[in-house]
Amino acid sequence: MKLAKHPIWIGVGLLALGLGSTGAVAQQGAFGGGYGPPLKVLAAPQTFATSDEHYAYLLKRANGGTKHTLASVPRWDGLWVAAGNTHMAAFIDTGNLGGKVIEGVLTPAYEAAYKERWRQQTEQGQVDYDRLGECQPPGMPRFLLEPYSHEFINLPDQSYLINDFGPSIRRVLIGKQHNNLYGTHSWYGDTIGFWNGAQLVMSTKYLYPADFTRWSPMTSNQFESIETWELKKYPGGIERLEVQATFYDTHAFVKPIHVVYAFRHATDLKKADYRVAHWECEQTNNTFLDDQGKSNFHLPGEAGFNDGRGQTHFPQLPGQSRDPIYNTTLTPGAK
Repeated sequence: MKLAKHPIWIGVGLLALGLGSTGAVAQQGAFGGGYGPPLKVLAAPQTFATSDEHYAYLLKRANGGTKHTLASVPRWDGLWVAAGNTHMAAFIDTGNLGGKVIEGVLTPAYEAAYKERWRQQTEQGQVDYDRLGECQPPGMPRFLLEPYSHEFINLPDQSYLINDFGPSIRRVLIGKQHNNLYGTHSWYGDTIGFWNGAQLVMSTKYLYPADFTRWSPMTSNQFESIETWELKKYPGGIERLEVQATFYDTHAFVKPIHVVYAFRHATDLKKADYRVAHWECEQTNNTFLDDQGKSNFHLPGEAGFNDGRGQTHFPQLPGQSRDPIYNTTLTPGAK
């Protein structure tokens, strides 16, 4: 079944915002946009040839960083959700669906690939292929705009940046140097950082090729990031965790990209006493690539359909249904 005509749920994290139409979201420029004052990009203090040079400059300017204790380290407790970002303005002249790809920002190969992806998004309302349909993690930089709940845990020697989509966990090692111990790349790479007062400055390297999101440019295995995270407070009791980021990619970008992302307190989730639960996409993933390389779906009743609330591989044993409370299954008679 074609993606454009049959949006369906792939898994807990790929619900309505997963692989369905994205026009309304893209027009806003960001998931969760419009909370608090407009986001403002703070470009790097000068031009740097590499992310390593950029990070070394910031570390020197911070005199080696602030040495926090468990009592003094900034706290970003609770649940957070996306509160907007500016990444679309880096690539689209209007920053939304009404615009065109800005030429000369991406390298020729990546610009051509993005123009085709943007054509699909604007003409069809969605792209033909999304990595998430194959149960790939969001990766970086997509982690920074995913709309699902986040948690941020700061300790003196390490910070944990958690998104329940996947789930995805970024570990920030404070006061360390990059060390590619395995000699390869990964979905979230290697992240080091230091504190500059209440600001957490981070450097991430050794990432898999990924994308900003499905309607935005792809990235290469040379993508690297410098991020500064800071909790900002505004009139009216507004608190926003803001991430000023500079992205480097010698294969994809003509020059570094400067953007800002934000998160806000998930007050509705807190009122509902929401609990972040582990989930995975594989057992409910009904996406497959057709012979044209486009994302299609197995629908209920079709061969190959996965019923995430059905039975395990051992239905002959009692208690092997995955949904014992509601016994919701698409297989008649299953228990």
